[in-house]
Amino acid sequence: MAPRSAGPAMLPALLALAVLLPAVGAAPGGGARGLKGASNHRYAEGDRIEMFANKVGPYYNPSETYQYYSFAFCPPPSDKRVFKPEDLGEVLEGDRLVTTKYEIQFLVDIPEQELCQKDLSDADVAKFRKAVKEDYYYQMYFDDLPIWGLFGRPETTPGTKYYLYTHTHFDIAYNGDRVIGVNVSTDPNKAVDITSVGHVTLPFTYSVKWHQTELTFDRRLEKYSKYSVVPEHLEIHWFSIINSCVTVLLLTGFLATILMRVLKNDFMKYTKDDEMGDDQEESGWKYLHGDVFRFPRPLSLFCAMLGTGTQILVIAIFIFVLAVFDVFYPYNRGALLTACVVLYALTSGISGYVAASWYKTMGGTSWVPNIILTCALFLGPLLCLFSFLNTVAIAYGSTQALPFGTICVIIVIWALVTFPLTVIGGIAGKNSKSEFHAPCRTTKYPREIPPLPWYRQTLAQMAMAGFLPFSAIYIELYYIFSSIWGHKLYVIWSILSIVFVILVIVTAFITVALTYFQLAVEDHRWWWRSFLCGGSTGAFIFVYCFYFYFQRSTMSGFMQTSFFFGYMGVVCYAFFLMLGSVGFRASLMFVRHIYRAIKCE
Repeated sequence: MAPRSAGPAMLPALLALAVLLPAVGAAPGGGARGLKGASNHRYAEGDRIEMFANKVGPYYNPSETYQYYSFAFCPPPSDKRVFKPEDLGEVLEGDRLVTTKYEIQFLVDIPEQELCQKDLSDADVAKFRKAVKEDYYYQMYFDDLPIWGLFGRPETTPGTKYYLYTHTHFDIAYNGDRVIGVNVSTDPNKAVDITSVGHVTLPFTYSVKWHQTELTFDRRLEKYSKYSVVPEHLEIHWFSIINSCVTVLLLTGFLATILMRVLKNDFMKYTKDDEMGDDQEESGWKYLHGDVFRFPRPLSLFCAMLGTGTQILVIAIFIFVLAVFDVFYPYNRGALLTACVVLYALTSGISGYVAASWYKTMGGTSWVPNIILTCALFLGPLLCLFSFLNTVAIAYGSTQALPFGTICVIIVIWALVTFPLTVIGGIAGKNSKSEFHAPCRTTKYPREIPPLPWYRQTLAQMAMAGFLPFSAIYIELYYIFSSIWGHKLYVIWSILSIVFVILVIVTAFITVALTYFQLAVEDHRWWWRSFLCGGSTGAFIFVYCFYFYFQRSTMSGFMQTSFFFGYMGVVCYAFFLMLGSVGFRASLMFVRHIYRAIKCE
């Protein structure tokens, strides 16, 4: 992290972030802004409670979402169509909450009532027909409680027919003066056959029924646990934990019994060689002492990757701490994405400090290009990918396309917070007095590396290094993917935190083992190798993405495919940088230890 002396300089950036984030919102479609946010959730009988429509989209393509009124539902007059202000995370998730014509009053039952008589053109009917065919759903919010419904239903016998639901019933539970729950249902008898019709006028109707419940307000989100991965699959998660723990124990046992015994024999052998003089043939890792602490090249790239990976590791730790304290409770809209953006901005000084301090320690002199590279190493690819995906979303007319105002706010956050903190951290790292303490002197010319078999090469070792950590998290990955790219909720953060700790431990252990095997065959190029081996789990996760997309999901279409592989590629890249920094640091501790334990001349 940035040193204390940088604190006053960071203050303006932090204040700018605090001012900008609550103001982020979207007003697509020319809608008005300024609607007040959630109330205290207390109502008197007869008080009107606003129903907000959010978005629609095909059920199996979670990224392909559109504005609710992009379909010919019953919109309120343009002067009364108000978009609810949203936080940054909500906008990034594609939420666009807008007022509706539903007139719902607290504790007032409404029999069947007409919402509007809608004159549907041929194009409107064709659009609804396509939506029913592709299982489109809509999402609304009532008193900050999410509700979902389907556009209609297809029937395949006899023939293929498509029915559009025109009546919606809201069943609302209350306790005292508060709303506890809401369910939406449709009347199949009022479904209209739109298989072959063109221009048609349809009545859209709704009804409301209130009923009392004993459930308290603080427990009203409990029912959404049935949408999570917990109830029927909890034993599988514990099996995953046990499997991962066994992996860690086996790996630890391997290091403790085999590797340490080999090291002990090496220490005895090298001690005996020293006592017998210099007539012995030089072989083994001891005789790399003049090269093992030779700094890697390109130095600036290595330090930038190490700094960025360290920052991502810190962000992950903060995310898990917040999750364990139940910050990301079910349907806390956009909380996770907001936390990621804020934490990335506020921890930028860490990447700058780590990269610059290592760069100076290793003898680098061009620290300005190093800081710029650190700034662009992760955000550069992310910006390029975002530009492409946002263009795709705009072409599709999707709510996943960020409004211009939101893009401007993100740019301002980068300009006033992320970039300045990275520079401040870099300056602090450049001016730090840290030195590289190597137990051996480095020779002027590098030692020749003997020919190595294929299984000692970088790619083969990366495959070995990534397999064990990936196997430790494989079972949990399916549920995480089902939550991110589906409609399930992931709420067992405590288990995920344990899996993350196991992932870090296994990555460190396997990288240390492979580093020893590399040094034992007199290959002193362990710096980059340890980083690549540690981060190789990210490549395994990306390969798993193909399996999940084509075998375990029903996602389809160019937009969904682009979003899935694009953003998962960025996530896997972040894993590569994070675990690569873990692998390097573990290997560095190991290498320092073994060379400190022997006599090197």
